[in-house]
Amino acid sequence: MSKKIEVCLTPALIDLYDIEQSIVVVIDILRATSSITYGIDNGAEAIIPVAQVEDCLNYRDSGFLLAAERNGEVVAGYDFGNSPFSYTHEKVNGKTVVLTTTNGTKALHLAQKRAYQVVIGSFLNLDSLCSYLKNQDKNVLLLCAGWKDQFNLEDTLFAGAVVNNLRQNFEHFDDSSVAAEDLYALAKADLRKYLHKSSHSHRLAQLNIEEDVVFCLQLNLCKTIPVLEGERLVALKNL
Repeated sequence: MSKKIEVCLTPALIDLYDIEQSIVVVIDILRATSSITYGIDNGAEAIIPVAQVEDCLNYRDSGFLLAAERNGEVVAGYDFGNSPFSYTHEKVNGKTVVLTTTNGTKALHLAQKRAYQVVIGSFLNLDSLCSYLKNQDKNVLLLCAGWKDQFNLEDTLFAGAVVNNLRQNFEHFDDSSVAAEDLYALAKADLRKYLHKSSHSHRLAQLNIEEDVVFCLQLNLCKTIPVLEGERLVALKNL
């Protein structure tokens, strides 16, 4: 089977892609998909992405941890936001987390409407993800969460890393895949240095969370691939 890989540079463009038979990889490097990957890898039973901050309140009496982030900051009154340091083994092992973020959870819900399967990608699980995609007889769409429906650098760089890794296994590449791979080639020697140019990097710097940015750019810290099953993100089995 001839498999294609494409990059959707922002959720605003997802309706342009046929994804009914595709695996969609949702990418929100700073920080939602990095934190989700780290949390599931650290033993979280599930992470439930919800669209609105208010939706978290429906779970208030469930015993679940409630996590809400808007514009890079923890929403007042919630257990935590989407910093990876909130998703350690000590905090999330055996627990279910209900999460809403500015960009990542929106992209997840858009993908879920039509995709054959929705999985989570980050630099933390890059090798595991690429190995899995390589072995599936499915097309792949790399969906960059971006920033409020606009293009961003960090998600596109990760998409480029995946394209670069899977070049021998897929036959069709769109122009956004070529652009993403070229950007990754420029940045890969020092991802953090390159991302000093990015707007979101500057936003997070103003919030004094440089540690989060550095953490999210680590390669292959995790083996887990979170997959959306119904409303819940859980660890993909049979890797």
